Formats: sequence, C-alpha cells, structure tokens
Amino acid sequence: QVQLVESGGGLVQAGGSLRLSCSASGNTDCISTMAWYRQAPGKERELVAGMTEGGTTNNADTVKGRFTISTANAKSTLYLQMNRRKPEGTAVYYCAAVCVAWGANSSYWGTGTLVPVSS
Repeated sequence: QVQLVESGGGLVQAGGSLRLSCSASGNTDCISTMAWYRQAPGKERELVAGMTEGGTTNNADTVKGRFTISTANAKSTLYLQMNRRKPEGTAVYYCAAVCVAWGANSSYWGTGTLVPVSS
C-alpha cells in the first residue's frame, strides 16, 4: 500500500509560480512511475507530467517549458514546479504513483489539491 498526500495548492495569479508537493508513504520501494494529473471544472482528468523509474520525464504539450516534475528522498516526495501560470490552468491537481510488486501493477492517487489561477 502507498499513501499519497498533496500540498502547496492555493490561489496564484496568472503569470505567477507555485510549487506542489506530494508526500509518499507506505511501501514506497515498489513505486516505479509517478505523475501529476489535473482536472479542470467540467473536464476530464488529464496527465500534466510524469516521471519513470529511471528518471525520464514527459510533460503535456500545454505545460512544456513552464512546468517541471522532480523527485526527492528516493521518491518519497514528488514536486511540480509551475511557472507562468495561465487562468485555464485552474484545476484540482492529483499526485499518482504506480507500484510494481509480485508482477502486478497497482495505481495509487492522492486526494488532490485545488489550484485556482486568477486572471
């Protein structure tokens, strides 16, 4: 079992910056990939940025050049640095992790943190 808790959300002005954190606990040794997702009002949840076990990252086209995903403390903490925020980026941001154990993959999600962007 892996528990994920996001923090750092809050109101940010358009053009501003904010860093989200995700604290992972439990059986973190099994974590392979980690990612940030977001869900805007009335829209589907979408991938924002992800990181593989080897450290390879990928960002959604809408955030390339503005957002950076990183980890610390042997994947016990996941960050999302968000720069040059846009109003359309208002959403609930979720931390997610895939755990690989005994040949099976399990997905875990945090409860989300709201990040409104004012215009």
